[in-house]
Amino acid sequence: MTHQVHAFEPPERFVAGTVGEPGDRTFYLQARGGGRVISVALEKVQVSLLAEKLEELLLEANKRFGVTLPETPLLAVHDNEPLDSPVDEEFRVGTLGLAFDVDTATVVIEAIEAGEPEVELTGDPLADDDEDDPADDEDDDEEPDDDLDRLRVRLTPEATRAFIDRARRVVAAGRPPCPLCGQPLDPSGHLCPRHNGYHR
Repeated sequence: MTHQVHAFEPPERFVAGTVGEPGDRTFYLQARGGGRVISVALEKVQVSLLAEKLEELLLEANKRFGVTLPETPLLAVHDNEPLDSPVDEEFRVGTLGLAFDVDTATVVIEAIEAGEPEVELTGDPLADDDEDDPADDEDDDEEPDDDLDRLRVRLTPEATRAFIDRARRVVAAGRPPCPLCGQPLDPSGHLCPRHNGYHR
């Protein structure tokens, strides 16, 4: 089965965003460039984990290769715009892969279509992308999802930092947590297990 790789190297814009109201939001990664807009759906936890792992990747690239770390973007350059419309889901993400290309000092992110009901981050994040490109891997044992669609973006450290910043704000913009149990609060409250199920 032929898979499709939606490659943006680099994209004009790559962001995490949502559609819907807090408590009923659908999360997306969206890439734009060359007259194309590709949106892929994923879980909130995947967005949060992606931001966390990208931060770790930048720190490790700085430590191992001396890559200059960009500062957190100033408020004036925050991308607070909504996702480009229409938001047409290309596929749902099952696996997220990260790599750092030492030759070009860029971060490569791959969002791979869900083939199995599992959420994971894969790959050697500090591999040389030219030598260990998942799309070029011909070993079926090493790359079991060759037939799955994927979104691939290549970002500068500055663009990666901007993505991390927005992704964290998108995740935090949901329902506030209950101060007792940490579960999200609905506008009408919720049944708090710390209060033996009493409505709070």
